[in-house]
Formats: sequence, structure tokens, C-alpha cells
Amino acid sequence: MRWIRHFAALAAAGLCLIATAQTYPSKPVRIIAPAQPGGGLDLIGRTIAEQLTRSMGQSFFVENVSGGGGTIASMSVAHAAPDGYTLMVGYVATHATNPAVRKVPYDAVRDFTPIAMVGGTPNVLIVSPSVPVDSLKGLVEYIRKNPGKLNYGSGGIGTLNHLVMEQFKAAAGVDVVVAHYRGIGPAFADLLGGQVQIMTPGLAAALPHLKAKKIRLLAITGLKRHPLVPDVPTFEEAGYKGFDGVQWYGIVGPAKMPAEVTQRLNAEINKAIAAPALRQRLSGEAIDPMPMTPEQFGQFIQSEIAHWSAVARERHISLDD
Repeated sequence: MRWIRHFAALAAAGLCLIATAQTYPSKPVRIIAPAQPGGGLDLIGRTIAEQLTRSMGQSFFVENVSGGGGTIASMSVAHAAPDGYTLMVGYVATHATNPAVRKVPYDAVRDFTPIAMVGGTPNVLIVSPSVPVDSLKGLVEYIRKNPGKLNYGSGGIGTLNHLVMEQFKAAAGVDVVVAHYRGIGPAFADLLGGQVQIMTPGLAAALPHLKAKKIRLLAITGLKRHPLVPDVPTFEEAGYKGFDGVQWYGIVGPAKMPAEVTQRLNAEINKAIAAPALRQRLSGEAIDPMPMTPEQFGQFIQSEIAHWSAVARERHISLDD
């Protein structure tokens, strides 16, 4: 009799999961964006919310939860019911660089269900026009000939632009003093004002200044050149391997979400980012679609944490010191 009851329980659970997938979503779904309104994170959240609202016949809405570099939002989602009604824009900070440089009160792998990758924008190495170089090779030579004369700006300790530059310093064997700012905006202001000479911001943040001819691009991260700046070589083309990091954005939920709900959300998001209209909208932030299965996205997150943790250890970068 025990095995009959066990079989019945399993069958009931299976039917429950099927029913959940068929009826989901039966009420509005919240997508938490771990930042204030405006910018890439908010754009991703609202764009995906609009697409899912259309395709799934239920309201998906964005809730902006800023603070703690994404920690507050991450904890909120990690502790939410794993029923598919609380999702989050998980991105390179919350699920890669933050866990690499400090002890966060959540596990970026175990506490979340990876649902779908949306896309990413590469980082670029830029210099002020006052630096008389037009290539990475020229920059390295100039730094070595002018020790102590150049500084680089970062958007904060442990941010992607900070870690990319530290990775480059190690690969090139050069020393440039870092000036940390509270965000990439103030760092840009000082680069334009001459206080710092080098930065590695996201491409979207750099484009307005490039068009105004206030900066010079020397290299771009990623595996291939970007169509918005086709003349700018990748780091690998310039002789530096391993610079494939991008500012990426995806959708995650609490751990142990129903597989059927996860798969359905993944299919709808992948369908959305394949549409020309959405691709055009994302291109305004220089975001390229990066479709993945939930399993691939989970593996990607783990590889990102491992990569940036190695960079942080090598360069002795930690917010806990």
C-alpha cells in the first residue's frame, strides 16, 4: 500500500506541475529591476515586461528596488515564493562581479533559478584625446615611458569596468593608478575634465562622447568587433586573450521554480529577443541579444563568477578588506 500511496503522490505532483504551467500566469507578475528608473537595467526590465504582457496574456510589471549594489533586490527575490510571480533582472553585478569581490548575503547560484539571458553590451578601453596614442600597443608603450603620469577612472570598487582594467593591467604588465567614483557618470566627468586619462566603460555609455569626439576608443571586449564601432579591434585582435567579458542582463527567479514555468518563460523571452523590433530597441543601449536555455544561462553565471573571482584574487580586490 505504501508504494501505491507514493505513486499517487508523485502522480498528483506531476498533474499539479502541468496545471501550474498551463494556468501560469493567473495574476500579475513582478519583475524587480535592481536600480532606479532609467538606464540599461530599467530598459531591460520594462522591455521584457511589455513583451511578456503581450505574449502571455497577463500583466508583467517592473518594480525598481535600488540600493546595496543590487543586494537589496537580490535578497528580496531570493526569499520570494518560487512560483514564477516574482522575477528579477539579474545582471553582471548581482550575479558575477559582486559575489567575486565581496561576501554578499545570498548565493548567486543556489538561491536563484536562471530563466533566460537577454543580452549584453561590451566594454571599451578609452583614452582622453590628451593621450597621444591610437592603439593598445601604443598605450602600453606610452605608460611605460611615462610612469606615474596616467590615472584611470572606475565606477566603483569591484565594478565590471574596474575589473576589466585591472585584468588589462595584469595582462600588459603596466601600472596605472585607479581613481574610484560613485558611478560611471562622475568618472566620465573627470576624464573629460582631464583628471583621469583612461577608462573601460560600457559601449553604450561611451558612444555619446565618441560622437562628440571627446574620447578615443582603442579596444573592445567580446569575441568579435561591434557593428556600432566596426573600426575598433577586440582585445584579442590586439594581442590580449580572455577579454570576452560584457555587461550582461538576464531574467532570474527564486530557486526551485517549477521547471515548466521556467521553460515557458525562457521560450517566450527567446522569441521576443529574436524579433527585429525588440532588437532595434535594445540596440539603442548597444545591447546585443544572447539567447540561451535556462541550463546554459546557469552555466554562464557560474563561469562568470569563476572568471571575475580569479581576477579579483590576482589583483587583491576585495570590498571586505
